[in-house]
Amino acid sequence: MRLCVKQNLTYLKKMINFHNTEIAFSGKTNQELKKSLRLFKMIGKPLLVKIGNPLLSFANLIHFPIGWIVKPTIFSHFCGGENIEECEKTIQMLASKNVGTILDYSAEGQDDEASFEHTKTQLLQIIQKAKENKDIPFSVFKTTGLARLALLEKVNAKEKLTENEIIEFENIKKRIHEISSLAHQFDVPIFIDAEETWIQNPIDEIALEMMRTYNKEKTIIYNTIQMYRHDRLDYLKEIIEIAEKENFHLGFKIVRGAYMEKERERALKQNYPSPIYENKEKTDQAYNESLSFCIEHIDRIAICAGTHNEESSAHLVNLLEKAKLPSNFHKVYFSQLLGMSDHISYNLSALNYNVVKYVPFGPIKSVLPYLIRRAEENTSIAGQTGRELMLLKTEIKRRKDL
Repeated sequence: MRLCVKQNLTYLKKMINFHNTEIAFSGKTNQELKKSLRLFKMIGKPLLVKIGNPLLSFANLIHFPIGWIVKPTIFSHFCGGENIEECEKTIQMLASKNVGTILDYSAEGQDDEASFEHTKTQLLQIIQKAKENKDIPFSVFKTTGLARLALLEKVNAKEKLTENEIIEFENIKKRIHEISSLAHQFDVPIFIDAEETWIQNPIDEIALEMMRTYNKEKTIIYNTIQMYRHDRLDYLKEIIEIAEKENFHLGFKIVRGAYMEKERERALKQNYPSPIYENKEKTDQAYNESLSFCIEHIDRIAICAGTHNEESSAHLVNLLEKAKLPSNFHKVYFSQLLGMSDHISYNLSALNYNVVKYVPFGPIKSVLPYLIRRAEENTSIAGQTGRELMLLKTEIKRRKDL
């Protein structure tokens, strides 16, 4: 059985040809290619990232001006701009390649009501922008942009809340209802991003409440499932049973997971079993099984496969073909981050699959935690930086040989 799957994936890779660098980098000039090459060479050095990240964080903490270093390098590669208006060039560039944009207000580390209200306002503006622009098919938010981490952790642990904390938690839900209501009114689907396991339960509960409320006719609210967690397949099956019984639609963005080192370290320090699989193979298997399950229940579920993995992307293509669904079936999207895995995004979009890119934006100071995670992710995930470098070098050589 495993051999058959691998043969199918190999066949599909030949059809899609994820390594067609001419398509993958058709939107980049020679100068931009060389700039990307230098950047990935830099973040491909674990020691440099290990030293540089705390230095950037410290400079940010003491308000040392770092924008002149960050903006023309890592920020310009992974982000669309400091505000919605600055993202317009990126939106148009992606649209020219048949790729949609998800504007992601990526300010992090806020912990006061004024900041949470500001983030809510930004999200409402994004939904308004998406209503007016067909090239922005989704919106997105992180619950920690609207709520204190410590409060979510306390709710997750089922600790008793003070009267003020009860009011504060209700205010969080009110913000999310306001955002979800506008998304429903404007017919702009919205993703609720997943976060660390020790705050995820209340996020899941709020997401389910929003789906019950706003997904009665179609999918507007999407929750996010991190498939490196060994309980998520069961969770997915449990939620579909609820949706079928209560007759509402489901939406899921399916990812592998973004907090591997943090999850393992915390489990080790606090002496509880790690909530994530012990190896990549089991995560890959669970990820692909979740895609299969969702396509089997596509009448009830809409999905966005957030993946930088070629085999999982090919697996979903294969599932669509087997189900006799068109490549641009409206309930199935592929998604990658801006600045990463362009070979997957653009080669899929060239064959008319639905593809979107996450385009983070926000003030450099507030987006810095996101940028640090991108640098760490590229050094910690085996082969990721090497793959980007290989593809960039291949395209630079191809152009030289013309």
